[in-house]
Amino acid sequence: MLVNLSNQIGSILLITVYIGGLLLIAEILNRLHKTDSELTRKIVHIGTGNVILLAWWLNITSDVILLAVITASIVAIASYYLPILPSVNSVGRHSLGTLFYAISIGILTALFWHEGEKQFTAIGILIMSYGDGMAALIGQKWGKHKYQLLGNKKSWEGSLTMTLVSILVVISIFGIVATIQTKLFIIALLIGIFATILETFSPFGIDNLTVPVICGTLAYYLQNIFTIN
Repeated sequence: MLVNLSNQIGSILLITVYIGGLLLIAEILNRLHKTDSELTRKIVHIGTGNVILLAWWLNITSDVILLAVITASIVAIASYYLPILPSVNSVGRHSLGTLFYAISIGILTALFWHEGEKQFTAIGILIMSYGDGMAALIGQKWGKHKYQLLGNKKSWEGSLTMTLVSILVVISIFGIVATIQTKLFIIALLIGIFATILETFSPFGIDNLTVPVICGTLAYYLQNIFTIN
């Protein structure tokens, strides 16, 4: 572990600077410009998804990622009780979404973060960060057609955004490691629909766990079924 940390210190610092800058921007917007905390939370939610792409590009090892996940989980638990980073946590409700987000990264890393399968970790995390984040922003801004399931208030505009963004994520990530084929669009559509269903039926922020883990795993099995290469 110590050897991996020392060998990757430059990459770790780069990612730390990125996350720190993202949180700083959110705090400035929240504190100085009085930007709604729900908006700044989604900015961080979407932006942190890019960390998995940086980790992939920089060849960060799984043990380093898991150490970061443990650290993030501790901070997330502390923020549930303490006023840490109001731009991320002050949304007028108690939610374990940040903790679930960190845990999902840990699970997907443990399952897929080795040579040839990192794309499934990326797919799961980016569907959650981009898909759910954009769905919330679009739904709040332009969501005119509301519906409610199991106490969860959603809009058709937001749900459609979740589906479309998830499809684009799957196609983009598979496009990095495989040839674009017709059956890839079938896989992307299935995952997009499934991601939207999971996001709709996941209360208390648990979609930050169910959506990435299940979608990443589903992508893995669908790739093997359809033999995408």
